[in-house]
Amino acid sequence: MDRTPREPQTYMEAMRAPQAAVSTLTATAIVVADMIGVGVFTSLGFQVTDISSGFTLLLLWLVGGVVALCGAFCYAELATMFPRSSGEYNFLTRMYGPSFGFMAGWLSATVGFSAPVALAGMAFGQYGKGILPGMPPVLLGLAVIGIVTAVHLRGARHSSVLQVTSTLLKLALIVAFVGVGFISGEGQPISFAPHGFDITQLLSSSFAVSLVFVMYAYTGWNAATYIVGELTDPQRSLPRALFVGTGVVIVLYIALNAVFLYTTPITALSGQVDVALIAGRHIFGESGSRLVGALICIGLIPTIGAMMWIGPRVTVAMGEDTPMLGLFARHSRRGVPTAAILLQCLIASLLLLTQSFEAVLDFIQFSLTFCSFLTVLGLVKLRITRPDLPRPYRTWGYPITPMIFLSVTLLMMIHLVGVRPLQSIGGFLLMLVGFLLYGIAQRRARREARRSPPV
Repeated sequence: MDRTPREPQTYMEAMRAPQAAVSTLTATAIVVADMIGVGVFTSLGFQVTDISSGFTLLLLWLVGGVVALCGAFCYAELATMFPRSSGEYNFLTRMYGPSFGFMAGWLSATVGFSAPVALAGMAFGQYGKGILPGMPPVLLGLAVIGIVTAVHLRGARHSSVLQVTSTLLKLALIVAFVGVGFISGEGQPISFAPHGFDITQLLSSSFAVSLVFVMYAYTGWNAATYIVGELTDPQRSLPRALFVGTGVVIVLYIALNAVFLYTTPITALSGQVDVALIAGRHIFGESGSRLVGALICIGLIPTIGAMMWIGPRVTVAMGEDTPMLGLFARHSRRGVPTAAILLQCLIASLLLLTQSFEAVLDFIQFSLTFCSFLTVLGLVKLRITRPDLPRPYRTWGYPITPMIFLSVTLLMMIHLVGVRPLQSIGGFLLMLVGFLLYGIAQRRARREARRSPPV
């Protein structure tokens, strides 16, 4: 028996269903926090090894932001058409069938969110040991994951307070860092105005390769779609959260990279991972690295909070549709999906202890990118095959915006296959495991249906 999802079929039906009260501000904070992790503080060192133009480097981050915004336009249409929390699990189920949705949910519920949480926890520990010397980074990472999990287990109100306040603090610290950098930093001989030779760099393979890593830094622009079913007014709140959140991050990413380049010699940045720490020393002196380390630690708390909030929503939806996973669909008296949250916390903690999460991230990059590609491709498919479906929000710039996203995402997958063939093949096999598990779950459901006496 092939079970169909239980969510409402249309937006109007969803509006008649009970909704949890998650505000637009909270949803926007989740988008911003999920996007701004450690990527923007580390990527520039690898980009300046092949690209020396300030204009080209900033344009790189603008182009990446535009692509992310194109994805947000597409996801906003799908999420308001099918407003059920769980992101790609919901979308792919609707567009291609339950087996594709289960595959995407399998990736998200196991390592898709847990590995980035572990990475953020480890980064918290690495930067935190500069503030608390002698503390093991792993212990600090486990502590921050555990504390954030405990807050989420107390209910949506506590989660919202943590998410909004920590994200606003994060934004304030970044703005302060940028402002002080431009005011107090020693200006470097770099120009952000376009020059003739920039065309050559824009068309180079180095620009294309750098764009791949910039897009990874923008990952998280679709975060609000994982909680769309909890928004009070998804027709308005969801698009606003995606667009405002992504727009804010674009501005901050360009500003941060501009201040890095303005205050720090390119030779000091080239090939380095700890770009923000190096820039901090040039701005604030020897104590600068500790200040920037504290900034990054504070900023990682809402990042972990966002992923610990939205990731379990996928597991909840899978539990609602698959009897074998029914445990994860249960909620506490406070409306908290306790089992789903604890599962993600457990997986993230184990990855952190084994220190294998970076290998896992390499392993799943192709799969997660492929799911995003399928989702936007499904938007085009539905426009052709189901033009009758109600669309409370229609993708701005269609069909150009989805084509931009699909083209860049396809280039990213080709790059991943070329640079990391074994990891990409492994990611593809992980997707096949998802299909296999779906088949097993359905076979078990059919057996139980045959055993059950007719009502």
